[in-house]
Amino acid sequence: MFRWFRHLMPREDAFFDMYARHADAIVRGAEELRAMLNGGDAVREHYPNVLKAEDDADAITREVIQAMRRTFVTPFDRGNIQTLISRMDDAIDQMKKAAKSIVLFEMTAFDPDYHRMGDAIVRCAHLLREAVPLLVRMSPNAGRINELCEQIRRVEGDADDIHEAGMIDLFRRCQPDGVLRFIAAREVLDQLERIVDRFDDAANEIEGIVVEHV
Repeated sequence: MFRWFRHLMPREDAFFDMYARHADAIVRGAEELRAMLNGGDAVREHYPNVLKAEDDADAITREVIQAMRRTFVTPFDRGNIQTLISRMDDAIDQMKKAAKSIVLFEMTAFDPDYHRMGDAIVRCAHLLREAVPLLVRMSPNAGRINELCEQIRRVEGDADDIHEAGMIDLFRRCQPDGVLRFIAAREVLDQLERIVDRFDDAANEIEGIVVEHV
């Protein structure tokens, strides 16, 4: 009965706009972080832009939570609304951590594995930005949404391979007296890999919403 009643009530679709704006902030953060990985002056030039994108995403996350509290009828379950925006926010929060680690360890040169990891992050960000607006018409878009989530999953698998290869290469090149350099470089590479993991978490949540509501 309650489900039938919900269908008769006007829906609050502003959530989809907020999700889309958050996804835009994620793309900006991903592209600015990738630019940092070009090294040299680009590190300091693009670092503030990563922080700004994360601040913007945090503000939108607060908007979503506030809107959820004051809205009687939501597009889908409140738990899903909160979890999805949290998973998305986790991704850009992890970008901020990676960017801060780069600056903290004063890294200004990056091996190709870092560039490949940055490319994977940007790819995931764009896939997520394409998937999120499709939730507004979930049933007809279910196939495309699942396809995009699967692409994120494949990128995450590739990123795991890049991370593993990068760690092996780092270990070999930092022997025998480059322990501190290895620790710093490993930390940043780990942070980059975790970003892709957070995108995978967001994709899993999106798939769960589609399964539950289509």
